[in-house]
Amino acid sequence: MLNGPNLNLLGKRENEVYGEFTLQDIENEITKLVEDYGYRLDSKQSNHEGELVDILQAADGEYDGVIFNPAAYTHTSVALHDVIKAISLPVIEVHISNIHSREEFRHKSLLASVCYGQIIGFGKQGYRLAALALLPEQK
Repeated sequence: MLNGPNLNLLGKRENEVYGEFTLQDIENEITKLVEDYGYRLDSKQSNHEGELVDILQAADGEYDGVIFNPAAYTHTSVALHDVIKAISLPVIEVHISNIHSREEFRHKSLLASVCYGQIIGFGKQGYRLAALALLPEQK
């Protein structure tokens, strides 16, 4: 599971948009979920675009899939688009809020076209839905 900029501030920032849970809460819930199916979850967060690119490159061949909340980079990063297109892993784009009900600049994802799927607007449950979609028993 990979999270982009400012998601380390969940629980402290814009609670009316993102809720009162923390990134650690999400990591704990999704870790338990995937472990119940016999899998392992690694979680990383970065505020730096290049580091996210490096993590995705390194994940290729090491993991079965990526749950990815690119946060603001969703709308700006050609580099993340290119790396997702280049790797062989299924990447599911997740957003806690409904990006289409927010500012207009958030309505366009540069990543959606190269992702396996996109889950938006379901709060932290979006991560759960993405994990279930990646688990082989759920396909």
